[in-house]
Amino acid sequence: MRPPDVRARSTESTLVETVDGESPAGKWTFSSWKPPALAKLVDHFWAFTGPTAHVKKRIFPNGCVELLLNFGEPYRQVEGRGNELCRDAWVSGPQTGPIVVEQPRWQDVLGVRLLPAGAYALLSMPMREVTGWSVELADVVGPLAGEIMQRCANARTVTERFRIVATWVADRARQSPGLDPGVAWAVQQVGASGGATAMEPLRTRLGLTKTRFVEAFRDQVGPAPKMYARVVRFRRVLGALQRAPSNRLIDVAMDASFYDQPHMNAEFRALGGVTPREFLATRHPVGDGSTARDVR
Repeated sequence: MRPPDVRARSTESTLVETVDGESPAGKWTFSSWKPPALAKLVDHFWAFTGPTAHVKKRIFPNGCVELLLNFGEPYRQVEGRGNELCRDAWVSGPQTGPIVVEQPRWQDVLGVRLLPAGAYALLSMPMREVTGWSVELADVVGPLAGEIMQRCANARTVTERFRIVATWVADRARQSPGLDPGVAWAVQQVGASGGATAMEPLRTRLGLTKTRFVEAFRDQVGPAPKMYARVVRFRRVLGALQRAPSNRLIDVAMDASFYDQPHMNAEFRALGGVTPREFLATRHPVGDGSTARDVR
């Protein structure tokens, strides 16, 4: 298998990074985009087109909400809660455990990884209601889901699809009251620490009771504060292993403020259903470590 070819395509204010690769099943293309104007709402946009190299994919919790627009054959969720078949547009709410899906033979899919502020603005609902679930987008936003799907299906390029969805996200954000400033600050603190910050000082700083802090967090972010921090730290470790798979696991654990390597291993099993070494053996050649081949 030849190594992926990384290219950057620039069009006006858009910078889309595209990776071309080849597997035994054939050639594929993966594109990603981080629009600066949506930096507070979106982690990144991504798109994949090509044949499926492996049937099952394991998707790890990452502290975000995933919006997916599927222009190919349906995906089937075999592990996780929610709709079994993912045909067109759907939302994977904040997860606290892994999802496993069976992929079609040919994929043509666009994803948007929404940060808590973006997810709350786009969905306009208590986030606790979709935490741990994957649901049809139409069940959340109504007919708009079909309109966005049709416009993207008619688009000629991935960049054009990205722009269509970006405009929709930005419009929804302008109409939304946004996260409560205290919740937004707490989310920022958790992210800045890579999930290592303690919750009690944050709650005390905001002057909230424990109950009020947890309720506000669950309504606007999804998981309870401590669980959200655990997921953020888990995502940090996945990213570190994805970027530098040869690093010693004990060093990765210490960098992420785990007590020791066994503590990190336990979090991998609890949140991802695999061990660190199993992740390293099944990680994808591109991406940030949020997915891996499922071989179980």
